Amino acid sequence: MRTSPRHLDAAAPGGGLTRVPLRLGAVPARLPGVPSPGRHVPLITESGPLRVHVRETGGPGAETAVYLHGLAGSASNWTDLAAALAPNLRGLAVDLPGFGRSVPPDRFDYSGEQHAHVVIRLLEESGAGAVHLVGNSFGGAVAVLVAAHRPDLVASLTLISPAVPDLRPDPRRMSDPRIPLTRLPLLGPAVRRRLAAVPPGERARRLLELCFAEPDAVPADRLDAVVEEFRERAGFDWAEAALDRTTTGLVRSWLAPPWRSPWRLLPLVQAPSLVVWGAADRVVGVRKAPRTARELRRGRLLVLPRTGHVAQLERPRVVAAVVLGMLDEVELGQW
Repeated sequence: MRTSPRHLDAAAPGGGLTRVPLRLGAVPARLPGVPSPGRHVPLITESGPLRVHVRETGGPGAETAVYLHGLAGSASNWTDLAAALAPNLRGLAVDLPGFGRSVPPDRFDYSGEQHAHVVIRLLEESGAGAVHLVGNSFGGAVAVLVAAHRPDLVASLTLISPAVPDLRPDPRRMSDPRIPLTRLPLLGPAVRRRLAAVPPGERARRLLELCFAEPDAVPADRLDAVVEEFRERAGFDWAEAALDRTTTGLVRSWLAPPWRSPWRLLPLVQAPSLVVWGAADRVVGVRKAPRTARELRRGRLLVLPRTGHVAQLERPRVVAAVVLGMLDEVELGQW
């Protein structure tokens, strides 16, 4: 039995305050900041054979957490959170197809459903049973699909600024104001070529300014790691198409009629669910947070001040502490 956690006062889905458990004592005071070594896991999927790249943390025998990154991200986005949870949970941080080092199958259509199918196949092959599924941004949208369609594979769900429908036309949501022009039929290809020519260092800087509430606080070594990852990605001939088509698929899902909207999936999730949102999130606005938690059957909401779109990178120890606190209360039958 785990020890009783402390609690944070947090926004309740329906207004007012709720209590979110916090177990900071179980989180290491120092985090390594270096991604764990990766390996490729061969899978047979409905779109063809795939070798999905996974970074593993923790040791055997513990319950398993699986981490799903957002658009333009990779498994390395979970370095700090996975390290913070490693004393308690074995971790599998996944490069979704077309991202990181996971080469997409030839017939992959980049829809959320196809990404979710790959994650389901990985969970089935892992033999870990029901896992603690954690997703950020687009990875959160994929995690909801997995949890809704395969409840037997998900013991708990943590959503960090998940990519729920948010269609407000705000140029501050984009790392480059030219991105909307890439959708135009005649001008689009030329704009995409110009965006692809932006140096990796500049692209990394723009992305950090978009996703972090306090980008100047990012240590130099972390920025260097992001730049190096962008350089590596630039060498993959499938990388830009994967990002473009996955983004297009996500926006199309937001435009779907109500009976096909991503919102309809949240009430289908049976697992205890924690929603974490940054109050300064410019990508998916925090105003979507209460509805997200409210639509989940067993959802609670934590809004973090001075935090942007990637709380697992900005506040890894706090996110780890509330994840462990949730698991404590689930074990005690109090969630």
